[in-house]
Amino acid sequence: MTTRTVLHQLLELGQQIWLDHLSRDLLEGGRLAQLLEIGVSGITTNPSIFENAIAKSPLYREDVEALRRTSLPPPERLERLTFADVRRACDLLLPLWEASGGERGYVSLEVDPALAHDAAGTIAAARRVHAAIERPNLLVKIPGTAAGAEALEALVAEGINVNVTLLFSRTQYRRVVEAYRRGLEQRQAAGRPLAPMFGVASLFLSRLDTAVDALLAERAPERPDWQGKTAVAFAKLAYRDFLQHFGERAFGSLRRAGARAQRPLWASTSTKNPAYPDLLYVEPLVGPETVNTLPEATLTALLDHGQARGATIVEDVEAAQAHWERCARIDIDLEAIGETLQQQGLAQFEAAQQRLLTLLA
Repeated sequence: MTTRTVLHQLLELGQQIWLDHLSRDLLEGGRLAQLLEIGVSGITTNPSIFENAIAKSPLYREDVEALRRTSLPPPERLERLTFADVRRACDLLLPLWEASGGERGYVSLEVDPALAHDAAGTIAAARRVHAAIERPNLLVKIPGTAAGAEALEALVAEGINVNVTLLFSRTQYRRVVEAYRRGLEQRQAAGRPLAPMFGVASLFLSRLDTAVDALLAERAPERPDWQGKTAVAFAKLAYRDFLQHFGERAFGSLRRAGARAQRPLWASTSTKNPAYPDLLYVEPLVGPETVNTLPEATLTALLDHGQARGATIVEDVEAAQAHWERCARIDIDLEAIGETLQQQGLAQFEAAQQRLLTLLA
């Protein structure tokens, strides 16, 4: 009998909880199967996650040594490792994908972050990853740059499911929402089916608070209560944008034709400031057609003392708007900060990718 957890309660409210982690320890120890049993319904990965897994787990050592002895170039060696893990994870989640009609059970795998500003390169890489993994519950992960949005439109039109990552501003978010819709419209115009297309847009939270809190401490030292509010405000205002973009007026005809909304996915949800509640980026952000991907420590906290008390994402939206406006009044440019954070995130992922390639050289 399945143990009912807070994750099942959140699912009833329309929110999926995914795990922001993948490793052979998770796959081979039976831990992933246990997590699926208690309500986890998807997995996200990135180069940093794979670096941590491959560098630290002894379960990779034999394969790493064998790959070093081959004539394969390091990028292909890396793909041998990561693709194998992703296929296994997809296979474990496939029954959930099938039972949910393609609503749940996805695994995300990122294309080379060095392609972030190369639309054609991103499209080609996404096609190759999609064909190589060859699983219906794969989400190809691409960054939410201008080039990434261009690639998203083409990939959706082709029928490739995408997770757009590293979104730190509402402008970045709106850009990928519009690209997703255009891709569906192209697909519909070509007479191709819109179901069971699925996609998510990953909005990164804790890093935004870290960046803005430093400016708030400098420019409004008398108001420490303003700190730790920006990321949740960002998510709430983005969800308001989501409701407009995927409501009846803008998206109704596509939805009736079988299209699904591109779900907002809350990412970077572990609190970086130890003074903040450990579920700061979880409990206030529950709502229909959303996903929250959690590192294991945050997932453990949610299972231990988290509560599902309704659609909290639509609460306090006016306060979120007021916080946005107060930041502008003290010359905190949230859009510019979002651009900087996206570039920093890309640099971090690219550095992790390079360290992995060095490990396999």
